[in-house]
Parts: sequence; structure tokens; C-alpha cells
Amino acid sequence: MGVSEATVSRVLNGKPGVSEATRQSVLTALDVLGYERPTQLRGERARLVGLVLPELQNPIFPAFAEVIGGALAQQGLTPVLCTQTKGGVSEADYVDLLLQQQVSGVVFAGGLFAQADAPHDHYHQLAERNIPVVLINASIEGLDFPCVSCDDAVAVEQAWRHLASLGHERIGLLLGPADHVPSRRKLQAARAAAEAAGVPLADEHVVRSIFSLEGGQAAANRLLEQGVTGIVCASDPLALGAIRAARRRGLSVPGDVSVVGFDDSAFMNCTEPPLSTVRQPIEAMGRAAVELLCAQIQGVHSHPGELLFEPELVVRGSTAPPAARA
Repeated sequence: MGVSEATVSRVLNGKPGVSEATRQSVLTALDVLGYERPTQLRGERARLVGLVLPELQNPIFPAFAEVIGGALAQQGLTPVLCTQTKGGVSEADYVDLLLQQQVSGVVFAGGLFAQADAPHDHYHQLAERNIPVVLINASIEGLDFPCVSCDDAVAVEQAWRHLASLGHERIGLLLGPADHVPSRRKLQAARAAAEAAGVPLADEHVVRSIFSLEGGQAAANRLLEQGVTGIVCASDPLALGAIRAARRRGLSVPGDVSVVGFDDSAFMNCTEPPLSTVRQPIEAMGRAAVELLCAQIQGVHSHPGELLFEPELVVRGSTAPPAARA
């Protein structure tokens, strides 16, 4: 063919400095010799799917990754796990990396799309490039992607009614940050549930935290100072933090304070006491997300909007009737 190795390398890597005629000659020679063209030169996307997670410390996210990864593999797709770390690679950086890899689509299982005050330019970038995307859990308005969510309102209603049925009246709510959409939905539902029970939710009975055990412990201390006897939490790690806060104050769970989590992530039945929580249907949600993504990859552009999945209250040992007050 009469071209150098350097020229062939530039063609294969999509680098400039090669005439169109030479480029076509190199690609034709590849085809004749039976070599497979690199993905970016075939005019198609790789069989890779980005799976972007906000963290791995909360057991719910590895659980989602396991379900989604398995469902993708069944479709002949390979997940590329992208996990954010504090001070490390950002969500936007991962999106740039995934675009360079010519991915077929991206699944976000939690992330900045759920935070109103966070940057969202990278989502718009994916939309402009027509990359198939599915979001897991409630999204801010303005991002027109299919979304798979656990029904936050039903989750809080179940937890609140459970505590109310046990006789609790002073119930506190431990949520994520103020701009977190699922936490906003939980607050709205809690206000409605408290109103229905005839005991309106006081502002001082609502506290916010970052999603961590330590954050939950600090926020729960503020609720315990208000004398609440039951706490509904926006995640299981927050609930474990609330239990630790109660114990550090010499209080018994559930003797003095009842605590309800959210997620039913791994090992919550092994805590002391075993955690009462509201279970997200991870298996069904993960599989639905992959089905929605595959439909987009195959060119079926039916946009269902947000699919809401029903949670399930799991009653264990961290809830009981309130102690009689002297």
C-alpha cells in the first residue's frame, strides 16, 4: 500500500495529518486483509454501557450495580463502573471518559441529577449527542430522560403509619440535603401523613444531613434534643447513625426511641437491633432500567417518563410502642 506504520497508526487512532484518500486506502486494506475496524471507525458505538454510581459505601449502590450489571450482560452489553470519590473523578469527568469510549448508553443510579443545585451540563451533553440514558431515582425537572424510581411518598407513608400505629406522636424526619429531590418528596409525604394523623409535623422535627452514618448521627442528636420518640430516615446508613446517637445518649432502641430506615440494604437484618426499614425493589428497578436503556439503543424511542415502583415496609426490631412518660 506504500504508507508508513505511523500513517496507519494515525488512521486507526483517528488522528489528523492524513489525507482522506490515504485514510480510505488504509481502511480498505484493513477490510481486504480481514482485520476488524476499531469501533470509532465503524460508525457505531461499542457494546459498553456506563454505570455511574455516587458511592460504594452505602450497600444499596453495590446491590444496584450487581442487578444492572447482570441484566446488561444478558443483553450482550458490558458495564463500565464509574464511582465518584471525594476529591476524585467527578460525574462530568466520567461522562467525558464514557463519550471517548463510544459507549452505547449510560445508567445513573443516583447522582447529581437528583440535586437541584448541582451542575447538570454533562446530562445536557449526553442528550445533545443522543446517547441513551436512564436515571434511577427521582430527577430534577428539565432532564428529559426515562427514570426508574422507588415511590418516596409511599415509603414515608408506610413508615409514618407504622410508627403512628405503635402510638408514636412525636415523630422526627431525617432527610438528605435540601436540594435532594427524593428527600423533598419524602418531606411532602411526611407533612401529609402527619396532618392525616392529626399531629402536624413541626419544623424542628425535620433535620437534614449528608448521606452517611456520621451525618445521620449528628442530625439525629438534634431530633433527640427535641424529645422525639420515633425517627423516619431517608436511608439505612442515616438510620444506623440515629441508633448510634440514641445509644451515646444512654437511650434504648427501640425501648426509648424507634428508628425506621429506607432501602433495606445488605445486612440490615444483622444489626443490633435488626433495622425496621422500607425496602426498595432493587431487582425490579434495575431490570426495568436496563430494559428502558436497551429499547433506546435499539431505536425504540418510547419515553415512559418516570416509572414508580412500590416499596415494602419490613418490620424488625428497631421499632416498638413508645415508653410510658412519667
